Amino acid sequence: MIKISIPNNNILERKYIIEIVFNEFLGLSYQIFTGSKEYEFTLLNKKKLVIKDTFFNKYPEDLTYLKRENIPENIYELDVFALTFFMLTRWEEYVNPVRDEHNRFPATASLAFKQGFLDRPIVDEELEKFKQKLFALDPSLQFKMKPFTLVLTHDVDEVRFWKSKKQLIHIVIGDLFKRKNILLALNRLKEYYFVSKNKIKDPFDTFDWLMDKSESIGLKSRFYFISGGTSDYDNRYDIKQQTQLIQHIKRRGHIVGIHPSYNAYNDFEQFKKEKELLEEVCECEVEEGREHYLRFEVPTTWQVWEDNGMKVDSTCGYADKVGFRCGTGNEFSVFNILTRKKLKLKERPLILMDCTLFTYNNLNYIEALKKLEMLKNRTNMLTLLWHNSYIAHIKFYGELFEKSSINSFKQL
Repeated sequence: MIKISIPNNNILERKYIIEIVFNEFLGLSYQIFTGSKEYEFTLLNKKKLVIKDTFFNKYPEDLTYLKRENIPENIYELDVFALTFFMLTRWEEYVNPVRDEHNRFPATASLAFKQGFLDRPIVDEELEKFKQKLFALDPSLQFKMKPFTLVLTHDVDEVRFWKSKKQLIHIVIGDLFKRKNILLALNRLKEYYFVSKNKIKDPFDTFDWLMDKSESIGLKSRFYFISGGTSDYDNRYDIKQQTQLIQHIKRRGHIVGIHPSYNAYNDFEQFKKEKELLEEVCECEVEEGREHYLRFEVPTTWQVWEDNGMKVDSTCGYADKVGFRCGTGNEFSVFNILTRKKLKLKERPLILMDCTLFTYNNLNYIEALKKLEMLKNRTNMLTLLWHNSYIAHIKFYGELFEKSSINSFKQL
């Protein structure tokens, strides 16, 4: 067992990040003591490693580090534990008030984007260096092995494209007079007719196709459903009318999770109401999901999920850029920076979303595939989001299973 001595300040923050690093990431047993000036590690063979404390000792009073001016100018100013704490807890987003039109912290405001390491799992990189230092002192150390894991998720913002004859008329009029495309209008009429007669599936009904793709490589899809809401961004379908679909997904062995509504990310009661309704429809316990529009507030959102008994959140990815918002693709237990408590909830960071590739970043298929391969080769866990209704680029998702190397993975 490794003996770890830490300085006698910011103890809860230090204990949290030591536990994440040694228990969850490296898989090493340890004991913590206080009273040292730096981070000191005494190995079983009595050899010692000292890591200079470059951050927390500057702020000996609890929570005084939480100021915007304390965001480092350069990430490498931080010792490995302060760096990991900075990236995992997202305290940067708490002290930096920059937000986009959906009240989200944008990638472009992050230190990772500004310093050019957003597409690298910097936490994993720095912990690998730390691991090598430990191994050099004691080659008998056995670290946790992490085979590559692929996680396929689908936020169900819409269930059907064709909802009513009124919608059909509105779209066809647009085809004729705005887009001046008679053929497109005729094709719409034809499609609507065959969908209404159950001759073909609705364009957004890609659920079986998505499950087929996952099953072709031995994976389960995760479908996150919206079950309420108070804004114009919600209530695009009635969850009570999706019982048949949800039970079908369950019968095929795939996972149903929650996609909390637009305003539920910082509202415990709204979240609770939606989770209870989804569980009633699902007839199962809902344990994981992702926030609608990736809305996320540090540390409120994590606490809302924790207090509602959730096990895994997968919101922490950026809408405007792909990459490693938390500096890692691996799951980790989260920390409330205000209550200074480690939560039971785990974050499974979102690394890549369909809309980011083709809407925000306007990539072509070759560029998108190269981006995905690059990210995949840099992480042990790659979580993807592909909406069932993002049919404009559904072909690309199919090509992933034929032209990419995502087949070498471990089932989660």
